[in-house]
Amino acid sequence: MSLAKPAMRGLLGKRLRFHLPIAFALSLVAAAAFKYGVTEPRKQAYADFYKQYDATKEFNNMREAGIFESVRPTGK
Repeated sequence: MSLAKPAMRGLLGKRLRFHLPIAFALSLVAAAAFKYGVTEPRKQAYADFYKQYDATKEFNNMREAGIFESVRPTGK
């Protein structure tokens, strides 16, 4: 009984025809999952934060805490 010869001719092309569309589809799925799972919630969180953010109030709180060297708190 003799062994069959391995099919080496055209093996790369045959494997690429099978694996390339799968890799392309998986990369699209991963990109879409990252966009809607990470970036969109992050953008929404920033938008929600800056809707109610008051920079003047925050500055006054930091000034009263004594964080700045160039601005003295109002009580001193």
